[in-house]
Amino acid sequence: MKIDALAFLNVLLSSHSPETFHPHISVILPPVIQCVEDPFYKITSEALQVTQQIVKLMRPLDKPVSFDAKPYVKNIFTCTSKRLKAADIDQEVKERAIFCMGHILSHFGDQLGGELQPTLQIFLERLKNEITRLVAVKTLTLVASSPLKIDLRPILAEGIPMLGSFLRKNQRALKLNTITALNVMVTNYSDSFKQPLIESILSEVPALIQESDMHISQVAITLITCMAKVCPSSLSKIGGTILPEVLNLVHSPLLQGGALNSILEFFQVLVGTKANNMGYSDLLKALRGPFYDSKSTDSMSVHKQSYYSVAKCIAALSTACPKEASGVVTNLIQEVKNPKSSESVRILSLLCLGEIGRFMNFEGQKELKGVIMEAFSSPNEEVKSAASFALGNICVGNLGEYLPFMLKEIGDQPKRQYLLLHSLKEMISALSAESLKPHVENIWALLFKHCECAEE
Repeated sequence: MKIDALAFLNVLLSSHSPETFHPHISVILPPVIQCVEDPFYKITSEALQVTQQIVKLMRPLDKPVSFDAKPYVKNIFTCTSKRLKAADIDQEVKERAIFCMGHILSHFGDQLGGELQPTLQIFLERLKNEITRLVAVKTLTLVASSPLKIDLRPILAEGIPMLGSFLRKNQRALKLNTITALNVMVTNYSDSFKQPLIESILSEVPALIQESDMHISQVAITLITCMAKVCPSSLSKIGGTILPEVLNLVHSPLLQGGALNSILEFFQVLVGTKANNMGYSDLLKALRGPFYDSKSTDSMSVHKQSYYSVAKCIAALSTACPKEASGVVTNLIQEVKNPKSSESVRILSLLCLGEIGRFMNFEGQKELKGVIMEAFSSPNEEVKSAASFALGNICVGNLGEYLPFMLKEIGDQPKRQYLLLHSLKEMISALSAESLKPHVENIWALLFKHCECAEE
């Protein structure tokens, strides 16, 4: 009966607003605390989960409330602490006691006074235990994320190298949660991360960046990015081992979504660190290298997805270094024009122009329109498709100049209408309704006209 009542209370507390229960805390809490001290482990376990919910609703972290929780904090802390310190308890109770105490620190850490640091030391001990380390990592992440800015400095010197060692373990859940914990700690406690400490963690990261696990790769690259922001010089020493792994990922046919976005941010931060051999031109050369390889004369010798990923990376670098980017844009136009350029180089150059054009003003590039329209006549379908992509995306960042040009070409060039309509689709997909509003009438008129076309 007690277990069912606690399970019901847990659901009730988690499905209503905190204010609903504030008048009733004095009635609900005493029997729950009694259950935490119950000798039967199932009752204790369920009661700890209810205690966790009560802690969250007494002082929510996402909004201020008028409820005064101070009279209840000591009792909640004391009963949970007993369970946290006990060595001979059930595994489920151990884990729930650790996580419940994490919530207490996260919500009331500023009211615990001298009890705070001894409790953090217990978390450190739980990190050393193979059975409890996963829940201890999750709990430290929770505490480190708290807007109360709980002082974790006394345990970071010993705790961070321990977390770094977990990255070598063959446990996916432990790796993922450890990377998340390190990300939060680097972001919120940056002043505690000195260069040697950062380098020791970064040395573990290259092994995590693998095509076979895109999610771990994504969070690992996000961790590198966070650390590069905190200590830019740290990448100078170990960048040589990390960059090749990131580049392998960029050329993977599986790269997309969150993993790709994490790489784009990584490149923008990396180029800003001014690390040796990692400037704008160095990274550009590393990204474009496979497409200029003599073996890559066939446009499909590099996977199709890789073209789009590399183009996005080059655009990300270019937005971070706009002064150097204008010269690269001119070079890309010449690569498309050059009859000696391989098809792979022309495709990549067109895609890069499209991606950069979304963010950069191309007003000064007078020959660009002609170069793209010329590419529409290429015998290679991939080049045509890349030119269509380029025109649509350049239009996104240069609407005033390129949209009237595109609409005119759709009317004047019946043989190129299919490609031009694809360009229009690219542009519409990328722009907000607000940006398109002044041009909607012209676009609708054109689309309705082509709906009546006899050709399917």
